Amino acid sequence: MSAVLFEEVAALVAIPSVSRNERAMADHCLRRLEGAAHLETLRVGDNVLARTDLGRPSRLILAGHLDTVPPNGNESPRVIGDVLWGLGAADMKGGVAVMLETLLAVPEPSVDLTFIGYVCEEIDQRFSGLRHLADEAPEWLEADAAILGEPTSSLVEAGCQGHLRLKVRTGGVRAHSARPWMGRNAVHRLGPVLEAVAGYEGRRPVIDGCEYREALQAVRVEGGVAFNVVPDEATVWLNHRFAPDRTVEEAFEAAAHVVAPALEAASGDTVTLEEAVAGAAPFLGHPLLAKLVEATGQPPKAKLGWTDVAFFSARGVPACNFGPGDSTVAHSADERVERSDLERAYATLVALVSS
Repeated sequence: MSAVLFEEVAALVAIPSVSRNERAMADHCLRRLEGAAHLETLRVGDNVLARTDLGRPSRLILAGHLDTVPPNGNESPRVIGDVLWGLGAADMKGGVAVMLETLLAVPEPSVDLTFIGYVCEEIDQRFSGLRHLADEAPEWLEADAAILGEPTSSLVEAGCQGHLRLKVRTGGVRAHSARPWMGRNAVHRLGPVLEAVAGYEGRRPVIDGCEYREALQAVRVEGGVAFNVVPDEATVWLNHRFAPDRTVEEAFEAAAHVVAPALEAASGDTVTLEEAVAGAAPFLGHPLLAKLVEATGQPPKAKLGWTDVAFFSARGVPACNFGPGDSTVAHSADERVERSDLERAYATLVALVSS
């Protein structure tokens, strides 16, 4: 085990790196890597890259984001026994530390390795460091497979789900609230739409032995003109998480079908797609990812959220999620990671790239 691993995670947590402010974090990671004779390093903005060039027959990317969400009273690391508490401990400075230590501890890996520490994963995708690298250093994104250091409790979480944001608008007729029969209330007309969404039962397709679970949720509602006016327009936004066996188009059609019975074209009702991100298939048949699953000694699970696994998959690089930490505490005031989980993730990665 790496004697400095736990301390390294604490050092990373102590460095503020809220999205778009990752410079100090990038400085630290680059300093850790620059002294290693077996690594070529590169900095693109505040994205930090390192790789071996040993002529191995395959290349594996180890990727992790350097940013965190804003603090919630947990910006300073706290160590209680074998548990490290603090912002980013699980998501995903623990994963970044494991990848850095693996890269440094194995100077002659069985596969060539590329480390990518990138910025702005926690905010709008147009700011993502991966997208910047695709323009500025695309050759660094070429590999046979990739591992994203997302918190998975040191198990493999395969692929990821896609997501859509839909805008559902219902129309009505304005009237004075004292004489509502002279109008038609668009807010009231949202009732059947919300009932349809509340009654939605998501599919649970099994892909490569991993069960995905789809979801459809109303996440925002707007409507109303004034407190004495029957509203003539109302809007609800829906979030749809869909399994990677569906395309964006298929997922949109399925979600729109759920609310279609509650809508009327004559009233100007509409369903529009505001944002769409495709998912990623598990690709667990790939030798490197299958070897990772074997190294964990545990069956893989489906990733029910979206991650940058989809970014690599879209570029033809099979990828999965693997890292220390519990994803359910990410972004919370109680974010933390356990020493045993860090050591398990580190041992698994070292075994994977050493054999």
